[in-house]
Amino acid sequence: MSLPPFDPAAAQARVDHFWQLGASFGMERNAYHNYLNELVSDRYALVHGLQVLRDELQFAAASTTDIRACGADLSLPSVVTTLAYTNCGDRIHQGEATKRYRDVVASRFATLSEIGELKLEAFFPAGGGTDNGATLAHVTVAHELDEHLKREVYAGNPQSMSLVAIDLKTHVGRLRQDGKQVYGLTRESPWREPRAACGAIVGALTQYNSHNLIHRRIRDDLRERNFQYLTNHRILTDDGVDITMAVASALVAIRGIRNTAMALPQEMDERGVAHLTASMTVNRPSRDDLVIYLGRATVFNGKVLIQSLGTEADRYGGKLVDYAQEQRLQLSYADWDVENLPIEEISYKVQPSGL
Repeated sequence: MSLPPFDPAAAQARVDHFWQLGASFGMERNAYHNYLNELVSDRYALVHGLQVLRDELQFAAASTTDIRACGADLSLPSVVTTLAYTNCGDRIHQGEATKRYRDVVASRFATLSEIGELKLEAFFPAGGGTDNGATLAHVTVAHELDEHLKREVYAGNPQSMSLVAIDLKTHVGRLRQDGKQVYGLTRESPWREPRAACGAIVGALTQYNSHNLIHRRIRDDLRERNFQYLTNHRILTDDGVDITMAVASALVAIRGIRNTAMALPQEMDERGVAHLTASMTVNRPSRDDLVIYLGRATVFNGKVLIQSLGTEADRYGGKLVDYAQEQRLQLSYADWDVENLPIEEISYKVQPSGL
């Protein structure tokens, strides 16, 4: 059975609309704000007007039982969604911000099992939580649909497509000590001593061990110039708060989104649209974690588009601003406008479906 040719116009219009939406980067905000106003709103723009296929029961049309009544009408313009996220394996990064992510983001875009459970590609490596971008891209796309179901979806409507959603999340600790904000440390509870978070990133920069594979990966993620700068310099806010470890964690996430985005063209065919985000959780003892939105990207129709804070450590700065009855960090990068960051475009060769 020959498949109808893909009509990319509708998907391209959605991607174009996505890039007209505003985004605010670098500011400590509560998790709900970032997940709703940045991740969810952007992602819904990419599936607007399409039948969203994410429930396994929607693929049950071939069942021999009455459950086939749940099967979707694939003649409608449809989008299959799958979701992956990374999160540092440190237990202090498994708190309410992660639960809020599952409630707000994953509940809308992750695959749903036949018994109603969320099915995510979940990666919990040590050292910031980005791991290997090529592996993350491959596993996420490979698990989305088997060949038979993919053929059924593609044959159903020339505008039907797949959405690969990937959210990369690193973390940094935050404490209040001697009347000043401290980044890179936090407490597990009010009764615990301060400890490093992310411990692997802090360890790589303060006690580098060449035999530690995680340290070596973080050094590679940071790139040598940044690694040398961050181990030998402190990055301070306008009022003298040390944010070196926050910048390091941000750079790991930003490098992760770039590596993963650049690997996706080797995994997706012409009907694949990818939306990636990078963010950093700020762990606070006995209080809700905050989230800093760092970057976003799309991959579609021969173009990788990336909008994020930059990748050079020595161009970072920051300031503490009064917000919600406390002082929160606003990262800055060179003279860039964090409300209107530049968008980088990288071309690639589109892979045909091969079906």
